[in-house]
Amino acid sequence: MLQKVELREKSLENYRPIVGDEKVEGIRRLADRLRGARVLHVNATAYGGGVAEILYTLVALMRDVGLDAEWQVIKGETEFFNVTKAFHNALQGMDIALTEEMKGIYNRYNRMNAKDFEGEYDFIVIHDPQPAALKHHLAPRFGKWIWRCHIDTSTPHRPVWDFLRPYLEEYNAAIFTMEQYVGSDLRFDKLAIIPPSIDPLTDKNRQLSLEESQRIVASFGVATERPIMLQVSRFDPWKDPLGVIDAYRLVREEVPGLQLALVGSMAADDPEGWYYLDKTSRHAGENLDIYILHNFHGVGNLEVNAFQTAADVVVQKSTREGFGLVVAEALWKGKPVVGGKVGGIPLQIIDGETGFLVTSVEECAQKALYLLQHPEISREMGAKGREHVRENFLTTRYLRDYLELFNALA
Repeated sequence: MLQKVELREKSLENYRPIVGDEKVEGIRRLADRLRGARVLHVNATAYGGGVAEILYTLVALMRDVGLDAEWQVIKGETEFFNVTKAFHNALQGMDIALTEEMKGIYNRYNRMNAKDFEGEYDFIVIHDPQPAALKHHLAPRFGKWIWRCHIDTSTPHRPVWDFLRPYLEEYNAAIFTMEQYVGSDLRFDKLAIIPPSIDPLTDKNRQLSLEESQRIVASFGVATERPIMLQVSRFDPWKDPLGVIDAYRLVREEVPGLQLALVGSMAADDPEGWYYLDKTSRHAGENLDIYILHNFHGVGNLEVNAFQTAADVVVQKSTREGFGLVVAEALWKGKPVVGGKVGGIPLQIIDGETGFLVTSVEECAQKALYLLQHPEISREMGAKGREHVRENFLTTRYLRDYLELFNALA
């Protein structure tokens, strides 16, 4: 069978003090109609990136409310993940040269994983492009198949889109983060718009004191008595870490002691990440106040939490973005965010209220400087951001949306 991901138990009751009785009871009513339903989530990696983080909580909570839910991961070698990373970039608009060899590699690995697929399920949720052809290579099976797209496919590179679209249209339903991401030529029997969410009870998002956060951040050599500018993201051209460094240099002209932390994770399904990490390091040069850190340095969920809690200004200068969970994470910690005006970021940043939306290096620097120079306004914006996340982007809302879709399909 495919690789099964082991999960810790989670209880919906633990979220009641955060979201209230009404939301918890509404979820339980939806789940009661689905009790015992067999659910399978399939994606490409169990660590690194927002999809894996979401699934650790979502699948565990589905079990807690009475569904028979599992999470499995496909197998693949570097050649496959090089192709699927190229597909990922192409679906977000990058012009790539699609070859017959790439098509062959993609189908060969999906066919191989299809042979390892076992069991019957009521709902099978396939996440993103990597395993999207899995259904095509299987004999007809019981259950409703759902393709969950976590990226911005509003302006895809047409050759890749045309290659993948026939596989996608075999699904019974699809989930997108925003309606704008759905291609005009894509048809599903059922379409759901479900923005991602964060889990407020994980190590990454639970409340940390400023003192504990500063102690953790200082262990990486960062001077916590001086201001810190932060971006948390994969090392990826769409996250624009080079532009963040350029913006930091502009802000530092006005705030000489400013430090920059670029904190990310290296994922198994993203071999391009190592190349872009090296490119980012070279762009930073010899500046000892720029810290480039990732999970191979021991930066895990708790450490990300500490950096977000201790940072004086948080940016997410993406040029394309499916959603950007790190924005919601920072807002949940009461930090306004300076973010790129792209993808799902404007769902989270209410411009001028919970942060600022920007379209250039210069604008990013200007708004980051404003927050550094106006700490009281920054705190007020951060408090509004936390409540915006509580109402819209916590895992309980995400679970509810999935249960509503399953009920509609059932």
